[in-house]
Amino acid sequence: MGIFERYLSLWVALCIATGVTLGTWLPELFALVASLEVAHVNLVIAVFIWVMIYPMMVQIDFSAIKDVGKKPKGLMLTLVINWLIKPFTMAGLGWLFFKLLFADWVDPQSANEYIAGMILLGVAPCTAMVFVWSQLTKGDPNYTLVQVSINDIIMVFAFAPITAFLLGVSDIEVPWETLLLSVVLYVVLPLLAGVFTRRQLESNGGGQRLQNFLHHIKPWSVVGLLSTVVLLFGFQAEVIIEQPQTIGLIAVPLILQTYGIFAIAYLAAYKLKLSYSIAAPACLIGTSNFFELAVAVAISLFGLHSGAALATVVGVLVEVPVMLSLVYLANRTQHLFDQQDR
Repeated sequence: MGIFERYLSLWVALCIATGVTLGTWLPELFALVASLEVAHVNLVIAVFIWVMIYPMMVQIDFSAIKDVGKKPKGLMLTLVINWLIKPFTMAGLGWLFFKLLFADWVDPQSANEYIAGMILLGVAPCTAMVFVWSQLTKGDPNYTLVQVSINDIIMVFAFAPITAFLLGVSDIEVPWETLLLSVVLYVVLPLLAGVFTRRQLESNGGGQRLQNFLHHIKPWSVVGLLSTVVLLFGFQAEVIIEQPQTIGLIAVPLILQTYGIFAIAYLAAYKLKLSYSIAAPACLIGTSNFFELAVAVAISLFGLHSGAALATVVGVLVEVPVMLSLVYLANRTQHLFDQQDR
């Protein structure tokens, strides 16, 4: 691995500190950047996510995608975790902590809103960042693309009904512009660009030229990730400084949910005898969240300064460090899956 990948946790920690510091010193600048959005999708974040996932899209070999159907267990694992387990465990943990364990520290109205924000995170499976986690665990890029694509299709139809059921309301409004624009910006357009680039390189220089190109652009994925971290923490610097106790309370069940879901998925992947290149991304897809959508829905339903919006923001804050720890754990336990393949 290069220096970026090898010390990624250190760079992320430095970027978190940088983002909070700059957000505190230059709030007007971050407010300006935050205002550059369409349908609650921040355009600057979209550019950085493009930088993150474009190198991974170039790696996708469409001629190999047809073979994904020969290994359906990984797809089934992701779908079961994302749609039959994760939303309901998130709702259960939210109720447990804010109705019982933390009931003395939060008022009932705020507790309900925090639970709502957690539910929104739980019902929004990851779309863009998962390509980063897949690359860091040396996952199969073709299989990862299919997993993400199928989840996106299901999300269009299942997000609103499941959210409405768990929130106990029937008139929930899903910002369809945000959902569809996010999928187009974070998946469709980078994918098309990657396919075009790959075909051009293969037709004009064969596999060697493609590999040389990938070698040079691969570090930009980490650059895009780190730039995104700086911006996200810069946007929320004021909240982090002013409400550290509340953020800590919300973070506890979110962290437990993340590690718990990963444990369930990883154990299931091992029992199903999946290959590591499929098992690791499958579990990480089921663990991470589509926080852009969750934040947008929380704001549209409950307001910018609501507890629900704050809970989704805390989800953003804890996701990158926690997911990096799970990437490390997956890489350290790869040998368990390799032993099954022998």
